[in-house]
Amino acid sequence: MIRMQPSVESAQSVAESDAVAVKRTLAGERDAYRILVERHSHHVFRLAYRMTRNQHDAEEVVQEAFLRAYQKLGQFAARANFGTWVYRIAANYAIDRMRQRKKEEARKVEPAAGEEGMESDPVSLVQDAAPTPERLTQSLELRKQMEIALAALSDSERTAFVMRHWEGCGIEEIAAVLKSNSGAAKNTVFRAVQKLRLALQPFVGRGTQARAMGTEP
Repeated sequence: MIRMQPSVESAQSVAESDAVAVKRTLAGERDAYRILVERHSHHVFRLAYRMTRNQHDAEEVVQEAFLRAYQKLGQFAARANFGTWVYRIAANYAIDRMRQRKKEEARKVEPAAGEEGMESDPVSLVQDAAPTPERLTQSLELRKQMEIALAALSDSERTAFVMRHWEGCGIEEIAAVLKSNSGAAKNTVFRAVQKLRLALQPFVGRGTQARAMGTEP
């Protein structure tokens, strides 16, 4: 699966280009679907990696999401945004994959270390130009604690937190993925934030905690 870095395009031009690619694909031009994959796979992978915390699972989510989208492309004809549609498919499959993983593993998996070329999820701290060894140590420790705290969340809570605070999704979109109403989705986001704050409280100050969680104003 090729993950292209997103280009700088307006939302309207992307939607229009997607619509053309969808029509061409439905008309039998299979190569046209590659345009959609290359345009949106980077964002889908980022979501999947943040939810599953595992590169292999994230790759599987991306491939499965685009496969399912292709198989159901005829149902997309009246929809306005292909990116949002495949994003939602990926989020739903990621939840299924996480639940399956829990059944497969008899013991808790150690949080995966960051990989070269990957975004520095889940912690994004403000670094000095020449960070001291103490600051670097603190950053690594905070990253580890954040991973542990994320792993302790339920699948729904982690999904809601990632989609809301790291991906900027709206409550209605989160509710659709969680198959709940907007009120329940808001409560799930709130629960996740509260649990993460409680877990990180012994390790960081209030401002650093907000930056670590990606929830600072």
